[in-house]
Amino acid sequence: MTGRAADGIRGAGNPAHGTGEVLFERRRQLGVVTLNRPRAVNALTAGMVEQLLEQLTAWADDDGVATVLVQGAGDRGLCAGGDIVAIYEDMLAGGERTAHFWETEYRVNSLIARYPKPYVALMDGLVLGGGVGISAHGSVRVVTERTRTGMPETTIGFAPDVGGTFLLSRAPGETGTHAALTGAHLSGPDALFLGLADHYVPSGKLPALVKALETETAEAAVGRYREEVQPPVLEGQRNWIDPCYASDDAEDILRRLRSYAGEGSADALEAAGAIEAKSPTSVKVTLESLRRVRGLSLDEALAQEYRVGLRFLSAPDFREGIRAQVVDKDRTPHWKPPTLADVQPGQVEEFFKPLGVRELDLQRVDPQPKETDHA
Repeated sequence: MTGRAADGIRGAGNPAHGTGEVLFERRRQLGVVTLNRPRAVNALTAGMVEQLLEQLTAWADDDGVATVLVQGAGDRGLCAGGDIVAIYEDMLAGGERTAHFWETEYRVNSLIARYPKPYVALMDGLVLGGGVGISAHGSVRVVTERTRTGMPETTIGFAPDVGGTFLLSRAPGETGTHAALTGAHLSGPDALFLGLADHYVPSGKLPALVKALETETAEAAVGRYREEVQPPVLEGQRNWIDPCYASDDAEDILRRLRSYAGEGSADALEAAGAIEAKSPTSVKVTLESLRRVRGLSLDEALAQEYRVGLRFLSAPDFREGIRAQVVDKDRTPHWKPPTLADVQPGQVEEFFKPLGVRELDLQRVDPQPKETDHA
């Protein structure tokens, strides 16, 4: 969120506590979570999600807290996702810490989705990947004119997680498939259309909204400051998105996008180019994930994403994608296999095989680190 809004929650009530990376504060009836790594657009670390799980669990049973709010420090966004540089370094060492990080993070996502109190997420600025996980599962999700959200995992050789496949598989028509495969950054109106958010509030009104939440119900406070938005771009593109992405075969989707000749053909062609630049393995696994998640609960979806994620830790493209995008920054990843045609069905199937004793069990208390699967 904006730095001005972040500043607006401080100064009264109980002193903020938590580590420097995430702060917790009581403001009358409002429990405030501030992700506090502004230079990294508040990217999540293992320590942050552990603290989130502990504090959100405590506030869920605290009669003095009526509403919980999550926001980001600085002026760049709520959260750019997980700390992928830390994941990259851990992959080089075997991936054990990342597996435990995901387990805790997914427990936070599950808790947010079933939170017993209004959970207000200020989705201002960048809200990507793991940032979607700590916001879009909430009950009161607020976007602004500055919102740029999405699940860009195919760009780094990974697949949507933190319940992203669950959310996008339930979007209107095939718009969620389009968002997942292209990894596009989405506007506030598009986030509302996809079902990732509920309300639009101009960023300049966020400080007043936060102040109102201290004494009013979330419904009343948001209702006062919410505004109508322009029609979402994605809604107007369903004429080509729905028929082109209706296939369960990634190569067929590309053929449909490239051959589409109706209104929006230039956009369809651009989407095809975006998909072709992604990891072919990621594209096929993401599409299969979206199709398999239909009919599953969120916890079941998270367990599937955990399964897939552990397999990506030992696959070449995830490491290569992070290297190309954020380590060496040459933006020229060398995918293996290099084309969609080279990714065989059996290779995709491997990502979804059960983990046995390492399966993610979100009902288990006091999670312990698990060994990473290298199948």
